[in-house]
Amino acid sequence: MDREEWTEQFRYFLKDSIRKRVDFSQSDQNRGVASPPIEKPFDEQARRIDLIAPHQFKNIAALDLLSAIKNRQSRRTYRQDHLTLEELSFLLWATQGIKEKLDAGHALRTVPSAGCRHALETYLCLFNVDGVDPGVYRYLPLEHQLLFEFGDDHLAQKLEKAVFGQPYPARSAVTLIWTAIPYRMEWRYDLAAHKVIALDAGHVCQNLYLACEAIGAGTCAIAAYDQEAMDQLLRINGKDEFAIYLAPVGKI
Repeated sequence: MDREEWTEQFRYFLKDSIRKRVDFSQSDQNRGVASPPIEKPFDEQARRIDLIAPHQFKNIAALDLLSAIKNRQSRRTYRQDHLTLEELSFLLWATQGIKEKLDAGHALRTVPSAGCRHALETYLCLFNVDGVDPGVYRYLPLEHQLLFEFGDDHLAQKLEKAVFGQPYPARSAVTLIWTAIPYRMEWRYDLAAHKVIALDAGHVCQNLYLACEAIGAGTCAIAAYDQEAMDQLLRINGKDEFAIYLAPVGKI
């Protein structure tokens, strides 16, 4: 395939022409297949950490939206200060928090998603959060908890390598990595699912930018990474679930 053919193919992805070619009557949703779960299953015996509930936030600044939008920018340099558990709780709630569970496969969250499908999971390479051991965690939005996935003494080095040597994701207090589970969206939209998954990732990261302004932190969205290395770092299979976007957070 030459460059012109590649260009046409990837521009097609950005369009919504696919919607005219999909027979939505044959989607799993319309065929009566049960919807996939809201969040990825986990071992009930695994170590979990309760996060601070939104109604218990006490030290999150009441920053007006105008100021948050005006001050929002990508920041790649962070102090070595820790984040508090409350601050981390706020960031996770702001980006993927659940406001209302509708049924087994749908929930209203703090960000929009095509068809209320929310095909993303949030992993954290956690380096410097007060009272929480470093390691890789996953956010459980239904429980509003951190799920400990595994520890790794070389996590910072592996993360830096997986982002092609960019240093700041490994020098943050925490780096959020969003993965996609495409079937959650495919269940409803079939081949029209994939563009809107990418759009959803943008919604999530913009909320992170604005939330960081309320806690004196900075972030920088990253879409340049080694796909296979990142999936391997998270210990996911790269097919049914794979990394799609990431953003480090640190105090500024």
